Amino acid sequence: MDARLEAIRDTVLARNPGEGEFHQAVTEVFDSLGPVHDRHPEFLEAAILERLCEPERQIIFRVPWTDDAGRVRINRGFRVEFNSALGPYKGGLRFHPSVYLGIVKFLGFEQIFKNALTGMPIGGGKGGSDFDPRGRSDAEVMRFCQSFMTELYRHIGEYTDVPAGDIGVGGREIGYLFGQYKRITNRYESGVLTGKGISWGGSLVRPEATGYGTVIFTQEMLKTRGASFDGQRVVVSGSGNVAINAIAKAQSLGATVVACSDSSGYIVDEAGIDVGLLRQIKEVERGRLKDYEARRSAVSYVDGGSVWDVNATVALPCATQNELDGDAAARLVRNGLLAIGEGANMPSTRDAVAVFQDARVLFGPGKAANAGGVATSALEMQQNASRDSWSFAHTEQRLTEIMVGIHDRCAATADEYGDPGNYVLGANIGGFVKVADAMLAQGLI
Repeated sequence: MDARLEAIRDTVLARNPGEGEFHQAVTEVFDSLGPVHDRHPEFLEAAILERLCEPERQIIFRVPWTDDAGRVRINRGFRVEFNSALGPYKGGLRFHPSVYLGIVKFLGFEQIFKNALTGMPIGGGKGGSDFDPRGRSDAEVMRFCQSFMTELYRHIGEYTDVPAGDIGVGGREIGYLFGQYKRITNRYESGVLTGKGISWGGSLVRPEATGYGTVIFTQEMLKTRGASFDGQRVVVSGSGNVAINAIAKAQSLGATVVACSDSSGYIVDEAGIDVGLLRQIKEVERGRLKDYEARRSAVSYVDGGSVWDVNATVALPCATQNELDGDAAARLVRNGLLAIGEGANMPSTRDAVAVFQDARVLFGPGKAANAGGVATSALEMQQNASRDSWSFAHTEQRLTEIMVGIHDRCAATADEYGDPGNYVLGANIGGFVKVADAMLAQGLI
């Protein structure tokens, strides 16, 4: 790391103790930015990095609610509005027991660069709660969401901050959140949340967008080596919305996705994952992957273990942060990995990224490869603002154009800064320069 940036990084880490994921995200970006500051000393003079690492606003609040037994429960809510240089804060809400300020800040920091790469006029933010919707009734989830929005509503708006879904926040939760926002404000402000239901302001392709976008980005990387998804053997981590749609898109392009996982274990289906059955189990029945094995022949279920033990030419980590470590990366490389596209946010550890880059594996970092979700959220905002509704085909085409554009921007930036094929450097510099230029233009704010 450039010594000038290392000193800034150390100050940022000291000011934010105990936030390991945020530290990791900051360090990963700073590692790439030395060449930028050689060309643009004005960024250092204006303390762009110091300002970028300090959120414009951090909101922490109590969320009281009652369970079905009438017992009072207390959770903690967060919204970190990180940077609005390019537009209103934009980023999802995560409901999961692991959520704390460091997780939200890492996600919000990544979101700044991701949103910049889309080319859409959106800033970076993130939020959530340590509430766990798993195993809760619809009534309990509704009461929690209503309490959460009773505080959050005063901080958001279509020109201020536009939340969406993330882990633990799907269409059900967005519906309850939007209903409470409408109830409190007496406004039908469609653009205040994205990921809404199709019949009340949502966008076609939004549920598919993150998974589809990850595959589209990875396909563009493969093209640089004269390859495609056709004939590839693919392993996907996770079995939620992003993973399922990544599986569907990869198989539509001719790949065979042989494995996916959940928190309990993973399945191997050498004939290719049956997406219809997987959707039925995970989205309709809210079941576990072990149920897949019982309904399909010649499938093996591995209780525990790592899905990265399965041989693959393409890997798509679509579960959560730091799920793929250096040892797993080394096994994938030994087994013939050609490319990896991150469908989750920072799913690969720093050691894993180093292994992939040393082996010259095509590596698409999450801030670029999984930007399809937020890009389509911005398209949803565009439709809401014009009181319009687009077809699936038109929206998918726009998503494809955006993802190809992100790939090309990252590749061109890596070339410009002397490291062809380094998509990490391309994504970090490409996103940073766009935000830094806007911050300079807007003065000291």
